[in-house]
Amino acid sequence: MATSTPVRHAWRALTGLLVTIAVLFGINSLGVWGFEESSWTPELALDLQGGTQIVLEAQTGDGADPSAEQMQQAVTIIRQRVDASGVGEADVTTQAGNQIVVQVPGDADDETRQRIEASAQLQLRAVLYTGAPVNSFVGDDGNQTPYPTPDPTLEATPTVAPTNGSDLNWVTPAVQAEFLAYDCADPANDPASAPVDEPLITCDVDGSAKYILGPVELDGSAIVDATFGLQQNNGLWAVNLTFDSEGTETFGEISQRLYGANPPLNQFAFVLDGSVLSAPSMNGVILDGKPSITGSFTQETSKILADQLKYGALPLSFEVVSSDTISATLGSQQLQIGLIAGLIGLALVALYSLVVYRALGFVIIASLVVMGILTYLALCILAWRMGFRLSLAGVAGLIVTIGFTADSFIVYFERIRDELRDGKSITAAVEDGWGRAKRTIYISKSINVLAAVVLYILADATVKGFAFTLGLTTAIDVFIFILFTHPVLQLLARTRFFGGGHPLSGLDPTALGAVYRGRAQFRAPAAAVSTTAAGKKASRSRNEAIRRQTIAERKQAELAAAQDKPGTPGDEGGR
Repeated sequence: MATSTPVRHAWRALTGLLVTIAVLFGINSLGVWGFEESSWTPELALDLQGGTQIVLEAQTGDGADPSAEQMQQAVTIIRQRVDASGVGEADVTTQAGNQIVVQVPGDADDETRQRIEASAQLQLRAVLYTGAPVNSFVGDDGNQTPYPTPDPTLEATPTVAPTNGSDLNWVTPAVQAEFLAYDCADPANDPASAPVDEPLITCDVDGSAKYILGPVELDGSAIVDATFGLQQNNGLWAVNLTFDSEGTETFGEISQRLYGANPPLNQFAFVLDGSVLSAPSMNGVILDGKPSITGSFTQETSKILADQLKYGALPLSFEVVSSDTISATLGSQQLQIGLIAGLIGLALVALYSLVVYRALGFVIIASLVVMGILTYLALCILAWRMGFRLSLAGVAGLIVTIGFTADSFIVYFERIRDELRDGKSITAAVEDGWGRAKRTIYISKSINVLAAVVLYILADATVKGFAFTLGLTTAIDVFIFILFTHPVLQLLARTRFFGGGHPLSGLDPTALGAVYRGRAQFRAPAAAVSTTAAGKKASRSRNEAIRRQTIAERKQAELAAAQDKPGTPGDEGGR
């Protein structure tokens, strides 16, 4: 005899669940043993684990205090950079009016520190002169000596007013002497603080070239987007910029001026924090506002730079005041309390399930166990691939989901019991009950997911962990119902214990009040209610059925009882 369709469906669903668990287990195993970037325990956030604290102090050109608006803008940009690095549950706040405190879970790696500490003040300056990074010369006597300190009496003001950023009149005798004496390796040099409306003497990031650059003609505030990728023509990693409308127009004018000029006047320099990232020559007129920065980039460094520039230039320069390791603000004790609360909730749900649904309660317990396994593996993988960290708010989201999941079980099981009260067989009640209950479950879960998404988008960073775990576990809850709970009930309904309606199965039609065949079609009650256990059980069943009657059913039953009562006119007419 061929296996019925519901049974085949149930086995396919359970097989798919086992495959899903095996795939998740394999992915995390690959991270643990293959790349050594994952672990078998979820990563904890700052409030549970502790981490690294970096204090940045704002530096202004005139020494004045930064405005509150500038500080808030800097906080927003730094938080975006930290999030882009994959670090979850980081905390970025201000203190003392001119400091920003960045707290990152765990030990911050060099990449994360670079994202946080770099001010990423991008400037576009025309190249006026370039040369080797030397600051010494060989005299007539054959001895090598450094260039002397520029004479303060040298002319520092252009004799002819420059007309654009590439005008060589910017290179005065004082600027030329300063260029010759400039030492790229001297840490005292701070080109990042140079005025934007004057020439800049600086070097590239690796100290291999020295430049005289014109005034700033464009800055990072004009950048709309920045991406990274390999260029098809040369296979080099590049950072691709997109300017806003004003920046597009300005850059188009610069490209028209530089294109076709003699070297190095055909070059423009992308300057980050005073150092030249790249000084490419203008190989064409770019009017679409989408230039590319090339240089000695790797995939990693190009991604870091693209992320920094994508989130804008900081409105201020910042100096790292301190970088320390901090302890957890809540610690393992609070985590232990949260886990105990979760276990108590699970125990209460299990106890309630066994009392109300008897053996069906074990289906609820098994479903929660499978859900716990999937959630645990998902958190481990998300920590590896997305930098997700579990905070105390996230633990609260997991605990709340236990209650939501219990609600779904109640909706499903009560729908099955209603079908049994209507006189259907247990196998039919399982199928019809699922068909009706799943619509209610899908709608309620959709609302939960929507609320989690809105909360994640609009709420503060401290609440995002709650919203994320709530949405994740709600989606897993629906997944469990489809691939585990319903298929298991399909199989159990065909066993002797459940399919036969054993009193301990939770699916006993008589105990559920199934004493009528259909709407208002009740079985005739016994002539006398026995005082035995069987009689009491039948009485409870009868009372349950009567309690669940609709108004129409109750009126029809009363009318039928009146007609069957001895001595009524209807009876006399029948004699």
